[in-house]
Amino acid sequence: MAGEYYMKKMIVIGATSGIGRALANLYSRNGYDVGIAGRRTGLLNTLASEIPTNAYLLTTDITDTDAAIQAFEKLIHDMQGVDLIIISAGTGYLNDSLDWDKEKETIETNVLGFAAVANAAMRYFMEKGSGHLVAISSIASIRGSSICPAYNASKAFMANYLEGLRVKVEKKRLPVTITDIQPGFVDTAMAKGDGLFWVSSPEKAADQIYTAIAKKKKKAYITRRWAIIALLLKMVPGFIYRFLA
Repeated sequence: MAGEYYMKKMIVIGATSGIGRALANLYSRNGYDVGIAGRRTGLLNTLASEIPTNAYLLTTDITDTDAAIQAFEKLIHDMQGVDLIIISAGTGYLNDSLDWDKEKETIETNVLGFAAVANAAMRYFMEKGSGHLVAISSIASIRGSSICPAYNASKAFMANYLEGLRVKVEKKRLPVTITDIQPGFVDTAMAKGDGLFWVSSPEKAADQIYTAIAKKKKKAYITRRWAIIALLLKMVPGFIYRFLA
């Protein structure tokens, strides 16, 4: 109907801390109703109290894939549809000793959990006929790592899965956008190790992600200067890279 007010709506999965939390706050300040999902109910309640628009809470663990998909679909229904879904949930460890529990948790979250909600989001947008799916992978997706092999490999899975979804909607000529956000170091619990550089605050990262999403970019490095590192990582030969990784 002409002149009808349209409320913008979006969901952040992994909204309890870091980039996800900053994005939920940023989008709410820009007039979006937000669905916020994460494992820690107390942190979700705290975030909801800061949000100026309507907040819809979902406590879920994406590694319990069947339950997470059901809860996610119910959240979309309760919000009466959404236009944008951001997957920011993830984990990872420096794991030089190859502790299997840490590798397993990383894979269950960043591969199985991610794929479950990305799949559900994509099926929703394909049925709806429009939408925008965003996921926070990592610049670590470009090459393997000797000290966190599962983390880098899981982020490569995310980037590859997103590309596959993008090709699918392009072939079907559906107006669905897929954006792969690849951050470098951001000042969150995920930034581990010594010698970190170009470390961004979650708020600065969120600002640049917001811009990339608005421009409907297929891929964006966060912060933008990390595009230089991405290029170098792609170019450096293996016999040199093994001294760096």
